[in-house]
Amino acid sequence: MSTELITKLREMTGAGIMDCRNALKENTNDIDKACQWLREKGIATAVKRAGRSAKQGLVHSYIHGNGTLGVLVEVNCETDFVAKTADFQNLVKEIAMQVAAVSPLYVTREQVPASVVEAEKEIYKAQLKEEGKPEKAWDKIIEGKIEKYYSQVCLYDQPYMRDTTGKETIKDLVTNAIAKTGENMVIKRFARFKLGEE
Repeated sequence: MSTELITKLREMTGAGIMDCRNALKENTNDIDKACQWLREKGIATAVKRAGRSAKQGLVHSYIHGNGTLGVLVEVNCETDFVAKTADFQNLVKEIAMQVAAVSPLYVTREQVPASVVEAEKEIYKAQLKEEGKPEKAWDKIIEGKIEKYYSQVCLYDQPYMRDTTGKETIKDLVTNAIAKTGENMVIKRFARFKLGEE
């Protein structure tokens, strides 16, 4: 199964990597059938809900290590009905624990200042020059390094800590919850406090 096929299906449906992989596997790599399969499961429709207003939800606190580490996270959904469900509350708890464990700096890649991205690119260019890599390959290599940077510092791009394959991201986790509930959900913001850190 090709990565290109999975990527194309993700772009078409907004579904997560594992969902796309399963859909293609179930439908012998037929992208149209896989797309239909995802729609039937309610996963492909999650992307359509992204534009809907999400002003309800929860602010959740997670304290770890006898009070030496704390996280506050706000996750929004469309209705207070969904906000009160065990599934939504568990999702919010998982997100708070992810923030505690993996220490992201931003919620989405769009929040990373352009100046920070440019500074990272300059560092990578200096490294590539030092390593003697051919200049014509730099752009492609830097693009890959920036993607890796996003997966380290952006919550939505981080691999979900409980996924042993390392392929499911927090965005996939949220997308699956959207598909299950039929409501748009958004990680609005978070704050992470570690004792002694400034």
